[in-house]
Amino acid sequence: MNRPLSAIAGGAAGMALLSVMLVMFEVETRSQIGLFDVIARFVGLPGQTALGFILFALAGIFAWPLLFISLENYLPLWPDPAVRGMGFAVAFWVIFIVLGRGSLTGPILLMYGVTTLLAHLAYGFTLGAVYASLSETHP
Repeated sequence: MNRPLSAIAGGAAGMALLSVMLVMFEVETRSQIGLFDVIARFVGLPGQTALGFILFALAGIFAWPLLFISLENYLPLWPDPAVRGMGFAVAFWVIFIVLGRGSLTGPILLMYGVTTLLAHLAYGFTLGAVYASLSETHP
């Protein structure tokens, strides 16, 4: 499969995993975090939760994977695309945590930070692993 389609497939798989992890966190906290509102704020659409989530998903499926392959040769870390994907996703996690944390404080902010970091690492690993597998780009 060609590189862009492989990256988009990796982005779709990664977004599925990221979304499930975020939904599980939302359920476990009994919607105290309002993650979908966080996502809407993250994409610049506070109060428009559904539209914000759709844009978030489209960016995760199309924009970030295509950016990943365009920056692939410049990303540090190991030659393994899955590990490079994790480093790539950490950059987005930093932006997500800064723009989306809203008024969270204390222990819930710590839980939010750890959970969203793990979700972003899973997204990056899946993106890189699926991309490497489908495009036959192995380390």
